[in-house]
Amino acid sequence: MKHLKLENGTSYDGSQIQPMWAFKQFGIKDSSIVSWIGPMEIRSDELIDYEDVGIEIKGGEMINFIIEHFDVQPADMRLCYHRQRLFVTIVKDILDNHGIKTRRDGDDLYVEKGDKDGKLSVSIATCSVSSMKIHFALNLTERGTPDDVETAGLLECGSVLKRENIPDVADEVCSNYIKEISSIESDITKTRVF
Repeated sequence: MKHLKLENGTSYDGSQIQPMWAFKQFGIKDSSIVSWIGPMEIRSDELIDYEDVGIEIKGGEMINFIIEHFDVQPADMRLCYHRQRLFVTIVKDILDNHGIKTRRDGDDLYVEKGDKDGKLSVSIATCSVSSMKIHFALNLTERGTPDDVETAGLLECGSVLKRENIPDVADEVCSNYIKEISSIESDITKTRVF
């Protein structure tokens, strides 16, 4: 599995969840995880989740991750959602290790904000005929997030994480996910079956 870091400022508009995006844009043939820091505003014609129709999904500055797996043919939606939850759990563990205590609810992460919880992340999983795709993003700040959602930003969680540490956190997330997937594949190849 390959990791590609894009230039900061790249905008996520939902088109990146389309199959083969990393190959068409960057020539990546293998399963991949692409990461970058930039804004997000999903166009209505790019919405994947039927529950999101009519809802604003946006953020002024986010760490974005796009994951694409080609290892199961045909692609498996259930496995894709399992991998999405694995990814979210990895992010949660890393943030907890950096002193940002989070609560996971499904594929979303929250942090305490006074007497409420602020939504820190957005995510979607989907499949095409050939691949499984996941988008996950973490707010760096609340700037540009929807007015009708109580949100939170990583850089606003006390003084724990500094802006200059964010790229390293993103790299750590990608590295840990790749290691986890590789470890699973390795375990499969050494396990006796009946």
